[in-house]
Amino acid sequence: MKKNKLFATVAAAGLVWSGSAWAEEAPMAVQIVDAMNKLFGMHAGFRANHAKGVVVEGSFKASPEAASLSKAVIFNGSAIPVTVRFSDATGVPNLPDGSPKANPHGMAIKFHLPDGSETDIVINSLKFFPVANGADFRDLLLAVAASPADAPKPTKLEQFVAEHPSVPAANATVKTPDSLADEEYYGINAFLLVDKDGKKQAVRYQMVPEHLVHLDTAEGAKRAPNFLMDEMPERLKKGPVTFHLKAQLASPGDQTSDPTKPWPDDRKVVDLGVLTIDKAVPNSADAEKALLFLPGRVLDGIETSDDPLIDLRDQAYAVSFSRRSQ
Repeated sequence: MKKNKLFATVAAAGLVWSGSAWAEEAPMAVQIVDAMNKLFGMHAGFRANHAKGVVVEGSFKASPEAASLSKAVIFNGSAIPVTVRFSDATGVPNLPDGSPKANPHGMAIKFHLPDGSETDIVINSLKFFPVANGADFRDLLLAVAASPADAPKPTKLEQFVAEHPSVPAANATVKTPDSLADEEYYGINAFLLVDKDGKKQAVRYQMVPEHLVHLDTAEGAKRAPNFLMDEMPERLKKGPVTFHLKAQLASPGDQTSDPTKPWPDDRKVVDLGVLTIDKAVPNSADAEKALLFLPGRVLDGIETSDDPLIDLRDQAYAVSFSRRSQ
């Protein structure tokens, strides 16, 4: 109910501010979507970011270890139907899949619960986020928009990067996959898993493929413009695609509020279960327009952390949804 109210409020804000000049008095979520529209252009019916995608379906079955960490129904061991959308970065719907600009690739999972409700996990191939807050993300987008190839040096982007070393560090963690099924996807935000006794454990999600295969830049440029989006449905004709949903567990003292700071690699990682994708949605282009994935749409047994970007992502996605639905 909370997220439904949030969506209605922010979507209304998106409708009010849509098409207006960017202004600091606008809600930060609106400023961010405005900055994306400035950078990528406005493309009717498409998302402001991760505009190009493909929708598939399957199920998730949790491991016994998952049930020990969380009382959430998605971790009770039953088969939970899912809708999954894979995507390229940017708001350009015809961007070639092999372009470096298509990184990071996204994976959004919608779990369809027995009571008719939904919960979402929204992750991407970045191992951590390039900036720590919404204002910096807006400013990064605007700096890119203000730094064309012929811009005087130092460009706005070069100046921004010099002050935010987390930007090139995060970008260095992504590569072009040979298939959307052969990529790792990470949760940049921390969430809290709550067990039946009320004990809370901070985690960051990881979605791990059976095989991890990346292409170098030159090879990616040689591929067909839609090779990733076309390959997934063709692969599913031959059999299912599987991933392992895992959780990296925070240790006492690990911060949960800054997505630019990953936890140490020696933190324990628990296998939460297997995601099986077995069907390509035949009308993917139509289906994805109606889908809204919200990182903060959690359920009993999972809570949001103190990372402010979770709520901001929800708000920005709602603004983007309202604009493409007009």
